[in-house]
Amino acid sequence: MEQKDNALVNTCSFTGIRPIMMDLPYPPIQVCRKNQVYADLLSIDYCGSVSEMSAITQYINNENRLSCEKCPIAKTILGIAMAEMMHLQKLGELVFLLGGNISFIAKQSNGRRRMWTPEYLNIPENVKGMIMADIESEKAAINQYKMHIKMINDEYVNAVLERIIKDEEYHIMLLQSLMKDL
Repeated sequence: MEQKDNALVNTCSFTGIRPIMMDLPYPPIQVCRKNQVYADLLSIDYCGSVSEMSAITQYINNENRLSCEKCPIAKTILGIAMAEMMHLQKLGELVFLLGGNISFIAKQSNGRRRMWTPEYLNIPENVKGMIMADIESEKAAINQYKMHIKMINDEYVNAVLERIIKDEEYHIMLLQSLMKDL
């Protein structure tokens, strides 16, 4: 951060930032057939408490708060957020193909419906806390995806979820590396 003419200026440039993900292709976005139960499960991954929507919002919040003082960390966080956006987009396509609606409402197996809310986020005040919260969120997402893979009998959907897990595992490795450098 610089001061120019009594104005504070963020000098952290995000030009050229790309999604941070494994260098592997994603499987085609397709499904065996429509299945509302599977669509509802993926709606939880899309916008539930443990979801891509929550991850994106938490990462962007952390990136915004870090960009002025911890630019290299902020750039990594933004790259991870961009990968999470791609996951959200792929899940949305799957939900649609399965016959579901993209409405930011997670549909639980017990019939409960809950709209996404920022109350799902963990927003610590310090850098270590932020990164630890991000690591825990990635671990929770991996566990949820693995549980959903066991519940979904659609090889195409499961292939996409397994590919997303690879990115989440890569994110954990990067975040743990950031923790070591603090």
